[in-house]
Amino acid sequence: MTSPSTAETGLTRDAFLGGRLSICQPKAGYRAGVDPILLAAFAMAQPGQSVLEIGCGVGVASLALQARVGGLDLTGLERQPDYAALARRNAADNGLALDVVEGDVAQMPEILRARQFDHVIANPPYFRRGGTRANDAGREAALAEDTPLAVWIDAGIRRLRPGGVLSLIQRPERLTDILTGCDGRVGRIALLPLLPREGRAASLILLRAVKGARSPLRLLAPAILHRGADHSRDAEDYTGEISAILRDGANFAARLEI
Repeated sequence: MTSPSTAETGLTRDAFLGGRLSICQPKAGYRAGVDPILLAAFAMAQPGQSVLEIGCGVGVASLALQARVGGLDLTGLERQPDYAALARRNAADNGLALDVVEGDVAQMPEILRARQFDHVIANPPYFRRGGTRANDAGREAALAEDTPLAVWIDAGIRRLRPGGVLSLIQRPERLTDILTGCDGRVGRIALLPLLPREGRAASLILLRAVKGARSPLRLLAPAILHRGADHSRDAEDYTGEISAILRDGANFAARLEI
């Protein structure tokens, strides 16, 4: 495994899944945290299935899914060349298969338009474009949308085979946009609210939807990320369920009854 000189490259190497993944990412740009790991834990892919991640960044969600499941035909789409290069490097460094295609979700590359996948996963930018921009272009592109959320959802649904599964992580205030974007083309929608602590409002939601299904929407019991009423000491305080996902490669299958 190569180890970049952070002084020379402006990169860090960070551990995910309890050290099973070693990820190289920018010090100053968009930095992956727990969100892509939670997304990967919600995608119930099986060995031998094909998976497309739209906007894969440095590859954390895709590689976490591959590390946990194995045997996936895994493809990532990333429009920023520097991040695409890091995703390829991270895949190679971790000995995991990930094909990274450079391109824009709003102008899907022909090589992907010709394919259909069993799963599409995505962590689209959380915030509508506002007046203040991040200093780093990579962070700005990752957090604030310049491609409407509806375009991300449409692109994902189009790339699914009939019966394929779309999985997203987003902010709860974007739920109306998400459901509008689904436009009746997917069903069997399952929504999992993620609460920072018990008694708090949801800070994130996970969505799973099946192309062509007609079953009604299910709102799942919320998952609590942290123990206690507040962060009162300098130590991790994830709940047992979330710690197992972040450290041990567990998933949300029990909540989805899969």
